[in-house]
Amino acid sequence: MTANDDVTAEVRGWFAGRLPEGWFTGAPEIFRDREEIAVLGTLPDPPADLPEPERAALIEGLVRRFREETRERRIEIAGEAERRFRQKVSWGVVCGGEAVMFTTLSVPVMTRLRQAERQVLDTLVAAGVARSRSDALAWCVRLVGKHTDTWLAELRDALQHVDRIRASGPDVNS
Repeated sequence: MTANDDVTAEVRGWFAGRLPEGWFTGAPEIFRDREEIAVLGTLPDPPADLPEPERAALIEGLVRRFREETRERRIEIAGEAERRFRQKVSWGVVCGGEAVMFTTLSVPVMTRLRQAERQVLDTLVAAGVARSRSDALAWCVRLVGKHTDTWLAELRDALQHVDRIRASGPDVNS
């Protein structure tokens, strides 16, 4: 287990102990990167036998009600977590198979692109797919992520394996 895994386990444990019982149907998923901790909890599913328009409206209502009724407590818990872990906290729920994020952190990322790559972004902007190069790049990243979930999951597993092997190796700073 790497130091990053230790911190992630600590974050999961802290939220498990801090979140009020009954908010979610089980333990929330905790996603963490360098800037942000995302808490994604599952709400009870609506009945499956409802007509689709009614079911969609019910899901929207359940999500809105949860968001409004828990707002003050979520802000309080996020503040505590942000002070403790020095990362921003984002919140979201899953209901009826739909994930809805209430808050997310938008982080600028610098990149250098060659002309052919910039032309791809400019084409997306010109076609109205995106408002700016920044939006176009975010759209491309979401598209790749959507179509390569399995591959990205395998890559993340491989990176964790490399981290474990690296951590068990000799200490080169001695």
